[in-house]
Amino acid sequence: MDCIFCKIISRQIPAKIVQETSHSIAFLDAFPLAKGHTLIIPKNHHMKIQDMSNEENIDLFSLVHKVLSKVDKLTGSTLVAVHNGKDAGQEVPHVHVHLVPRTLGDSAGPIHNMFKHAKFSDSEIEEIYDKLK
Repeated sequence: MDCIFCKIISRQIPAKIVQETSHSIAFLDAFPLAKGHTLIIPKNHHMKIQDMSNEENIDLFSLVHKVLSKVDKLTGSTLVAVHNGKDAGQEVPHVHVHLVPRTLGDSAGPIHNMFKHAKFSDSEIEEIYDKLK
């Protein structure tokens, strides 16, 4: 497989590993958006979160929780982000959680600044609500 994250897991590519469990690994992003930008990934190759087993999900997000406490101490605030699929902005087709330390004035802004403000009718909202519940 030609997955850069799988190569990090197998130690074919060096990385600054912060912490590791039986199913997950956390390491510094090679192209950080901020000092301390960390990625947490499952050791098994999965493209989307819903492709992972319950055990892998629990392990991944437990490691996110542990590492987040450390990353958050760098600036006091951290963006936690997952691009779940290519159309969602996922650049590497392997599940990964970004922990990006944030500071006031870093120009990243809130999530609502990432999208044009969409307007939905009440009937559209009801339709989506019915599909999701």
